[in-house]
Amino acid sequence: MKTNVQYLLLLWIVSSCHSKTAEETTTAGEQETVTPVTVTSVTGGPMAEYIELNATSTFLQSAVIKATANGYVTAVNAQIGNLVSAGQNVFVLITKEAKSIGNDINRLDSSFKFTGTIHVKSGITGYVSEISHQVGDYVQEGEQLAAVNDVRSFVFILNLPYELRPYVLNKQTVDLLLPDGKTLVGRIASVMPVVDSVSQTQNIVLKVNEKNLPSNLIAKVKVEKTARPNTVSLPKQSVLSDETQASFWVMKLLNDSTAIKVMVTKGIEMYDKIEILSPVFSTSEKFLVTGNYGLPDTAKIKVIQQ
Repeated sequence: MKTNVQYLLLLWIVSSCHSKTAEETTTAGEQETVTPVTVTSVTGGPMAEYIELNATSTFLQSAVIKATANGYVTAVNAQIGNLVSAGQNVFVLITKEAKSIGNDINRLDSSFKFTGTIHVKSGITGYVSEISHQVGDYVQEGEQLAAVNDVRSFVFILNLPYELRPYVLNKQTVDLLLPDGKTLVGRIASVMPVVDSVSQTQNIVLKVNEKNLPSNLIAKVKVEKTARPNTVSLPKQSVLSDETQASFWVMKLLNDSTAIKVMVTKGIEMYDKIEILSPVFSTSEKFLVTGNYGLPDTAKIKVIQQ
């Protein structure tokens, strides 16, 4: 009898342990992960896609100031970087003969006022880019004294990939963004009839009204590639993709506690927005903005901000 009681007691203990373990397992299984998220809705409006290219400033033409006679340089009235005007005296020369016999002639006849000096003028208005001789140098007729960049020939050269010609050459002007944030309007003046054999780019000459700029300045050129007046878009954070950027999806709010995965086809990307081509969403539908990364389909969520 005692043995039977002990057996029944042992059976009851084992059964209780199994029941408690099963209850704990069920409770743990029922506890699902809830992710805090923020949500947004689709917005409408115009969107455009731009191509960003580089353009470099340069002077297409330069002039050389040359000595008009053999002699010595007695004055230089410009420095590198100075702006000289057309007709401005840049160099003063004295001929070799005048330097030798000029004082003797003046002593013989003071009314003659012989100096033997020659003023060499700039033929164009521009910036002095090079000075080849200084005071005291002896120069020969036709020798280069300085080089001046023609301010009228200041342009930006746009390096345009050949396949992008249809997006640029059908326009009259483009916008140039300078490194200091200033924006200039560039007028397409001409197209160079040569394509670089390696990069397959063609040089486009852009004229600007601003002249007080240095050469070799790189500006960004934004060219409109595609424009749509009416679009439906979501923030970039709402659109997720796989590693190969082949598939895209969003996490759509099914109810206050559940989000489902919806595959989408994206269109134009502009700044922090992405156009959604399909499926068609309404403004009343909500989509996850944060907390959506790595969520499975039909995920448990908690909206903390709308």
